[in-house]
Amino acid sequence: MAALTLLVAAAPAEAAGYRYWSFWERDGSRWTYATQGPATARPDDGAVEGFRFAVSEDSGDASQPRGTADFGTICADTAAVRGQKRVGLVIDFGTTADAPSARRPPARRTACAVVPDDATAADALAAVAKPLRYDTNALLCAIGGYPEKGCGEEISAKGASDSGPSLGLLAGAGVVVVVAAGAFWQARRRKNA
Repeated sequence: MAALTLLVAAAPAEAAGYRYWSFWERDGSRWTYATQGPATARPDDGAVEGFRFAVSEDSGDASQPRGTADFGTICADTAAVRGQKRVGLVIDFGTTADAPSARRPPARRTACAVVPDDATAADALAAVAKPLRYDTNALLCAIGGYPEKGCGEEISAKGASDSGPSLGLLAGAGVVVVVAAGAFWQARRRKNA
């Protein structure tokens, strides 16, 4: 019985994740997770920045923006302007599985932002994807008004808000109750024999 209790207690709980906008920088032909936030990153003219709305446990398993991410394609029709820079942006609103309440997210899009030379990635994003929404800790909560509410909330691996014990914990407790009832029944049977 003690071994079973230890086995149930050692069973891994359902992994939790967070639903949020991750920030990416294009490095040649691949995405790299940004090491600083969009409010402090200052991309150069010709840079490509990406934003992806998804559920992930941390930056190690964050989903990258999907689709074309080539500056020449994104900013093909945007001429250089003296004193300003062009920043290609990929805005990936994610999948239905990542969306709050399993709503259909907006279509992924790209935009070429023309901003002052000293502008941040957040400035470039604000130039092409308003309204933006931030929380009190400056966490980017919404791009283009998506999602309408919420900000970096913790959710279970299945996409539901964490609000109680995991199914594994409940099943394990049920097994312990059944084994304990069986042991009690056996003890009574021996006593009556």
